[in-house]
Amino acid sequence: MQYGPDPNAIYPNEGMKSICYIKNVVARRNIVIGDYSYYDDVNGAENFEDHVTHHYEFLGDKLVIGKFCAIAKGIEFEMNGANHRMRSVTTYPFNIMGHGWEKATPTLADLSLKGDTVIGNDVWIGQNVTVMPGVHIGDGAIIAANSVVVKDIPPYHIAGGNPCKTIKKRFDDELIEYLLSIKWWDWPAQKIFDNLENICSGDLKKIKKIK
Repeated sequence: MQYGPDPNAIYPNEGMKSICYIKNVVARRNIVIGDYSYYDDVNGAENFEDHVTHHYEFLGDKLVIGKFCAIAKGIEFEMNGANHRMRSVTTYPFNIMGHGWEKATPTLADLSLKGDTVIGNDVWIGQNVTVMPGVHIGDGAIIAANSVVVKDIPPYHIAGGNPCKTIKKRFDDELIEYLLSIKWWDWPAQKIFDNLENICSGDLKKIKKIK
């Protein structure tokens, strides 16, 4: 018996090709994506990599996205390669223009690299969101449409705006702590299938009945 869609399929529902399991279409080694996370874009969900910009292997930064994330169209993950040096008189990138200007190539230390960008599990990101380099978005967080995420967002919080700020917690502390402890996204497919009604409930009593 099959317990849900095939995590290795490009389109989980062949009748809805605007939704793509992005793990199965990404080729870059510096992008790591968990099972069942999808990108929704009627104009080419399979082109998710085009929305990860300024991402160069020699810088060493990674984009890490957990399992069961829902990412709406218009996303942009801006990576560390977009940084210019800011401690010098000019921010202009002379070196990339060539013709002798290469002598002004900055060192990695000059660029103030922010590290990996990490999106947790079960994160919902609305339309036209920009995520800046080095940001960490916690498990279960929701990012409102048209936001620019410049700072870390805690697990199970709703955040939005430009710059993006936390608005409120999704649940009380007890439920958040419990969900972070059970890590349902790591369960086998059959256990998730058998407990869908409980996972889709906000009732702590129901969730605590899960075995």
